[in-house]
Amino acid sequence: MEELSSNYGCRAKFSIVKICLFSFLNLWCLICFGQIRFTDVTKSSGIDHQYKVYEGLFGGGACVFDLNKDGFEDLYITSGLDDDMLYLNNGDGTFKNIFEGSGLEITKNYVTQGVFGADVNKDGWIDLYITTTTTKGEKQKIPRAINLLFLNNGDNTFKDATKEFKLDQFYSFSTGANFGDFNGDGYPDLYVGNYFLEYDGPLTEISDATIVNSSKTAEGNLFINRGGKYFEDVYEKYGLNHKGFGFGGIFTDYDNDGDQDLIVNHDFGYKAKPNYLLRNNFPKKSFTYVEKEMNMDLRINSMGTAVGDYDNNGFLDYFFTNIKFNKFMVNHGKSSPFEDVAKTIGTYIFMISWGANFSDFDHDGDLDLFVVNGDLNPNCTPMGNFMFENINGHFQDKGMESGIKDFGMGRGSVIFDIENDGDMDVLFINQNPIKDYPVESRTKLFRNDSTYGNWLKVSLEGVKAESNGIGSRVRIVADGISMIREIDGGGSSHLSHNSKIVHFGVGSTTKIDSIIVTWTGGGSQILLDQAVNQHIVVKEEVKSFMRFEIYCGIFFLLLSLLYYFTRNKEDKKSVFRL
Repeated sequence: MEELSSNYGCRAKFSIVKICLFSFLNLWCLICFGQIRFTDVTKSSGIDHQYKVYEGLFGGGACVFDLNKDGFEDLYITSGLDDDMLYLNNGDGTFKNIFEGSGLEITKNYVTQGVFGADVNKDGWIDLYITTTTTKGEKQKIPRAINLLFLNNGDNTFKDATKEFKLDQFYSFSTGANFGDFNGDGYPDLYVGNYFLEYDGPLTEISDATIVNSSKTAEGNLFINRGGKYFEDVYEKYGLNHKGFGFGGIFTDYDNDGDQDLIVNHDFGYKAKPNYLLRNNFPKKSFTYVEKEMNMDLRINSMGTAVGDYDNNGFLDYFFTNIKFNKFMVNHGKSSPFEDVAKTIGTYIFMISWGANFSDFDHDGDLDLFVVNGDLNPNCTPMGNFMFENINGHFQDKGMESGIKDFGMGRGSVIFDIENDGDMDVLFINQNPIKDYPVESRTKLFRNDSTYGNWLKVSLEGVKAESNGIGSRVRIVADGISMIREIDGGGSSHLSHNSKIVHFGVGSTTKIDSIIVTWTGGGSQILLDQAVNQHIVVKEEVKSFMRFEIYCGIFFLLLSLLYYFTRNKEDKKSVFRL
């Protein structure tokens, strides 16, 4: 009996040791594998780029898009004074620059800024829109230069369609732009941010003296896409009348009413014009300025915007980069004003920020936040990037621990999945320093090597809606948690366009209960009981009853015409008898 008790005590002690060891190992796994981890793969990937500034010190940007529809996303990167780059994804983690011979060489004549992609003519291929500030190799013209539209030929080459789409008459110093289908007709429309109209440059530094006191603010452009044939500027027709030092903006459905509203970013908002929020009055052909009542008239140096529902309440929130302190504007819905929670949420840090991207980098079921920082050269103070990890709704900068705290002179940024392994990687643009700079400042590509959690990727194929679903919503429900994503139309981050494939981290969840797609222009689809760790392509269904209604309409029209002509003929016979 004593021996039995002794053995039992030993077993109990051993069990306690096992439990403690097991708990320690679990904690260690969470620490090691739950963290966000990145690896610099710039050199091994073949990316060799630096944005060369001419003036303004704002550039540059990148666009993520699948150039050849091989399932791997490619890159277009603007280069300012240098030649732009078109990087083809080889599918093995490496890229090849195929710019020469692509038909994009006309950009060599311009100082390029931002780049954005959409299927403007609905032929199934993503086209490119590139903003510029001026021309190269000659004295500056005032107004400055036109922006450029290139149609994708489907064979890794492009056609200059700027004149064909009636965009060759708009001269400006342009920065950011974004695509969105604000009238719901399935063709991507376009908003362009213009910085100023006149300046006897070149502009070599940014200050109140060189910009605010010496330049004229500019109107933006609101281009409506006329059936994939040309663009028409409807700025005044739709009630827009603002001017400012424009940094573009984003089309986004902030009020969940099914149409795309517009956020406009402005530099020097505290001395010139603030940010604007315009509510879309669709089906009326107008926008209404609501920034004051919604607390979105931000008087900051608004460089870029990240979009995401960080608290999973079903309404999109917006993070604005700024010089000094960034703004984290939370959407409470029900027409409530936005609330800036940067101070309480952990992102209120003194810095000069540019690009920003929400994503669940560690697949734990909430949105993290990457922010690109960079000094206003000719100053030369290195500023490391932020990687804010979302920990129970509070953000902690893990830039150093994650390996992504680069100290180059950062500007634009994009997120996408380089090798289709399910996690989101990051590319950000670094520009050349005008003066001596203590560290390397070249564009960087960081591969996400976080290993925790399951994921889901969803891309859309619009039929009536825009071809890639720009502006449409994807919502998933898993284990009782609902998360939404909005298909990016560009303008997010800074002068850049992220992947149009939406990504969800779902932690230890092994099944997605439902995927709900809400298309621009109306209509929705539901997919049930989907497996995790896959990329799902959802093609828009044109419901059969709609086809039936069309056929019925045609039938009754023909019947009415037949009745009309038959009756007309009888009337003529009656007259003849008389």
